[in-house]
Amino acid sequence: MILAAGRGERMRPLTDHTPKSLLQVGGKPLIVWHLEALARSGLEDVVINHAWLGEQIEARLGDGSRFGVRIRYSPEATALETAGGIANALEWLGSGPFIVVNADVFTDFDFRTLLQPARHLLREDGLAHLILVDNPAHHRDGDFVLQDDRVVAEGSARLTFSGIGVYRPQLFTAIAPGTRAALAPLLRTAMAQGRVTGMHFRGLWDDIGTPARLDALEARLRQSRPEH
Repeated sequence: MILAAGRGERMRPLTDHTPKSLLQVGGKPLIVWHLEALARSGLEDVVINHAWLGEQIEARLGDGSRFGVRIRYSPEATALETAGGIANALEWLGSGPFIVVNADVFTDFDFRTLLQPARHLLREDGLAHLILVDNPAHHRDGDFVLQDDRVVAEGSARLTFSGIGVYRPQLFTAIAPGTRAALAPLLRTAMAQGRVTGMHFRGLWDDIGTPARLDALEARLRQSRPEH
């Protein structure tokens, strides 16, 4: 599932007329980078939620075939936050563990590395597997702590949650479809039960939350392109 329902207030005025997931970087929309990466990983069935200007997302991406995936859309009248959006789409996500990624991050993360954690969640009593990254300049305090392969809420050496994770549907079943709900409280409860694992990803990852960050990423990508 790709989460694309946010209004993108911090990205205004860019998002006044364009949903954040369709903002371009490196010559293509942010969400297309994810679709192509998922297709390369062999993950072909994708659910995308949307709210603000969601009709533009559907018109731009269609059924996903041009990107090598099959897309189902989960429209929301108003954005339901992360957990609410996932709960609202559970009927499309199946009964087993599923991968979720925020549309507004840019990364070279290989989604194939999540297949083994997903199988582990299916066999064990886990509810979530989170990808954590080094704390960016705008989020120095981080979110959670990685202790061996377990993620806990409190402690030193905190890392930032990347917006990439694997979840079991059971984490969201108490949320009624159409209800607004945040993800962090659910994760903290599961962490207290020892049911959240994770890994530290040290590759390319950017949280594209402001126009300045989008411009900075565009400049880095332009510099990294080989000269012809």
